[in-house]
Amino acid sequence: MARPGTVYLVGGGPGDPELTTVRARELLQVADLVMYDALIHRDQLRHCRPGAEVRYVGKRAGRVAERQASINAQLVEAAAAGKRVVRLKGGDPYLFGRGSEEAQHLRQHGIPFEVVPGVPSPLAATAYAGISLTHRDLASSIAYLTATESPDKSASSHDWAKLATATQTLVIFMGVRKLEELTDKLIANGRAADCPAAVIQSASLPAQRTVVGTVGDIAQRARDAGVGMPALTVVGEVVRLRSELRWYDERPLFGHGVAVTRASAQAPALSAALRRAGAQPVEFPAIAIEPAADRGPLERCVCEAGDYDWIVFTSVNGVAAFMDELATQGADIRRLGSARVAAIGPATRDALLQRGLRADAMPDEYRGEAVAEAILATTEGGVSGLRVLIPRAAVARDALPAALTDAGARVDVVEAYRTVEADETTGDRLAGAIAAGEVDVITFTSPSTVHNTLKSLGKQAISTLRGITIACIGPITADTASDAGLPVHISADDYTATGLVEALERHFAQETAP
Repeated sequence: MARPGTVYLVGGGPGDPELTTVRARELLQVADLVMYDALIHRDQLRHCRPGAEVRYVGKRAGRVAERQASINAQLVEAAAAGKRVVRLKGGDPYLFGRGSEEAQHLRQHGIPFEVVPGVPSPLAATAYAGISLTHRDLASSIAYLTATESPDKSASSHDWAKLATATQTLVIFMGVRKLEELTDKLIANGRAADCPAAVIQSASLPAQRTVVGTVGDIAQRARDAGVGMPALTVVGEVVRLRSELRWYDERPLFGHGVAVTRASAQAPALSAALRRAGAQPVEFPAIAIEPAADRGPLERCVCEAGDYDWIVFTSVNGVAAFMDELATQGADIRRLGSARVAAIGPATRDALLQRGLRADAMPDEYRGEAVAEAILATTEGGVSGLRVLIPRAAVARDALPAALTDAGARVDVVEAYRTVEADETTGDRLAGAIAAGEVDVITFTSPSTVHNTLKSLGKQAISTLRGITIACIGPITADTASDAGLPVHISADDYTATGLVEALERHFAQETAP
């Protein structure tokens, strides 16, 4: 009989994908099957290895959901077949996460398991909301309780007469729909009506909302604010600390929904930078990267790489296509021989470094003309007669090869990859997000993202984007947007993802300045 696989009960943390543990990411990268819950951030699933099965088994109150018995059976079936299974759960597996029940079921069926703790939601929610669960002067005891108990119980197991005042801080899980009933019980059992209270929704995410009041009025305040699930309620004097300790919802881009239109492979870096600034990134890839239509020219140039004097990379995608072809041919960077290497900017430079190459030239201004100037300044005696290879997108500006050709170089421009239109549903999804108020900023990182976004939105593109803040990564992209009839509000001085986010921060800081 085959040895069963292991089930890993993994805590995914409170929501922010950057609060995932190192061990959790390691397991996602090797799992055969990942079964994840409703509160798992989609970016966490990017760590799953290619080819792994990713299965949603989430449960949300008030919605049709996978039954626990079915989840238990799926875990046993997959592990019995020898699969490595990650059961990815929001927060911590053992804190109101039913992880212990799943572990018991696995033990009963002889399935080995491992538990990987996650950042618990009450710790993250209060920290991100500016509330400390304990404080030397205010609270030295905490109680966690859930407002949603097992439906199999004949009566609640909560002893409200003791719970209401047993600890100085009280954290209530899954209670937003019963908040008035819960606060009435607290008051009836001795908790002061004027005791501070807070409700925190979507903790640690850019959509986080915090409503502060007292035990006597927090239910009405949360209702008036339209607070929904998932949410935690905190009761205690520590809530008074929020005015001093809040930080997350004071980040420069907090509350802004930002559309990211770059290709799926490059989107995570920009999305992560936006999230760190407090924004809610929403990815609508307007372009996709595909191999060259005819790979022959790239194959030949890679084969002859050592015959060139300069190899110029104008994008991360160009680096990837060139290096992948080098590997396909069973070679490595030694094939380049004495050829010198140029990069258009920091992202491309870093992509080369990751492949073991250090750029010999990179301009201060990240555009084609500046790359040519940097190469000319770095090459003693000029480039006349030198061979230059530029592996790039099928459609690109000709300023760089033209400048080098005018200087006397023999330039080979080779199609390394193609930029094509992405998912045909992108336009409808983007328009829907704008109409729903989920997006108030759109970012463009290349002329092709502008063209394809407008094409996907159709005839109503300009009117759909009216009132949306338009942010471009640099002047070339900004000119493309302007020529298409879009008002460009932001054009980054530093033509990188980091520079674009910093430009957004400056823009909104000016808007809110007194």
